[in-house]
Amino acid sequence: MEDVERIAAGMKAVVDEGRWLATESTTSVEELEERFRQAIGSGGADTFVFVAEEEGEVVGALGLHPTPAQGVLTLGMWLLPRSRRRGGGRALMEAALDARPPHVHKIELEVFPDNEAAIALYRSLGFDQEGLRRNHFRRLDGSLRSSLIMARLFETEEA
Repeated sequence: MEDVERIAAGMKAVVDEGRWLATESTTSVEELEERFRQAIGSGGADTFVFVAEEEGEVVGALGLHPTPAQGVLTLGMWLLPRSRRRGGGRALMEAALDARPPHVHKIELEVFPDNEAAIALYRSLGFDQEGLRRNHFRRLDGSLRSSLIMARLFETEEA
């Protein structure tokens, strides 16, 4: 929990870009901190937060959280602009995949269709497109953004 403030501050910088995350720029750092605290506090054994650091500074984070569907986790990730396309996203993703509990048969995520670098990363790690949420997110400026639903399936010992 000691990294919550640093994670929230970094995420806020990415949110303020207005391009990569569904969270809007009107969301404060304090609101993001509270979201992380609640997610970590209520998520149980299937909640994971991974942090990427460079020279002691948080430059990215990835969260895995339970969904209402048993055995399915959802994934969210961000990286600061200066840390993109340098292997940090892949390292976060690989750490998350390695930490997957044996009973988890699926990890899902959503990504904006114009985030080609992220989509290519997810595909290279075995994620497939499952669907498209057309005009799903209404932005503050009134525009609508679609999102791709991607997921990776795993063999599990439970049927």
